[in-house]
This record gives sequence, structure tokens and C-alpha cells, in this order.
Amino acid sequence: MERLDDEGQWIVLMGVVVATGMFILAIIINQAPMVGQSTSEAVLEFPKNEIQDIRYHLAPIAALGNDTDNMTLEQRIRADMQALSMGRNNVVLDFDIYRDTGFEDLFYRYNELDIHYNNGVTTYDEEYSVPVRL
Repeated sequence: MERLDDEGQWIVLMGVVVATGMFILAIIINQAPMVGQSTSEAVLEFPKNEIQDIRYHLAPIAALGNDTDNMTLEQRIRADMQALSMGRNNVVLDFDIYRDTGFEDLFYRYNELDIHYNNGVTTYDEEYSVPVRL
């Protein structure tokens, strides 16, 4: 019987394995920048300054008392804030102020301000405690 010479088959097989490995590695390396880019875009698209501005303007209103004048002022401000948010930034904004939460300490009573923010990409809900001096 003659001896079979299969050295060439091993060389071809190893070439196919190395080429397949390089192909898979190239796909993985090619996907890495896209993952990083989408992550950084998500961070950049988060409307942090807009939410901070909304909280900055609503906190003094939440610190007001339970008078009927303050309630009508809150309703007017709610309508204005919703119209401005939709007109300028295409944002659905809603907020609720709970004045009698029962949370008090020695110097302050706390009202709760709930903010709902949705711009189609980002949905943000926040519960914020506003101190009211007794």
C-alpha cells in the first residue's frame, strides 16, 4: 500500500480556518464603533438642560401655599408651560403638585412636584420634594 500524502490538505484547511477567523474578527471590530457611536448619541440626545430649566421654574410654584389664588396661578402656569414646551421643543410636559403630603421636619413642610417629560425620544419622570418654610 502506498502512503497517502495529506500535508497539502492540512495547509488548505488551516488557511480556511485562519481566513474564517479573520473574517469574524473584522465583523466584530467593524461593529464596535457603531455601538460606541449609538451610545454617545444617546447621551448627547438626553435633554438634561431642558429638564433642569423646567424644574428650576416649577420649584417656586410648588413652594406656594394652598390659597385659591395660588391654585389659579398654577393652572395658568401649567397651560403656559405646556404650550411653550410643545411650541418650542416639541415636548409633552405635564406636572402635578401635591401640597398636603404630610412630610414635615422642624423648619420645613415638603410639597411633592411630579414632572413628566416626553419629547418622542426621551421619557423622563421625576418626583421632586420642594421645601416650604413653616
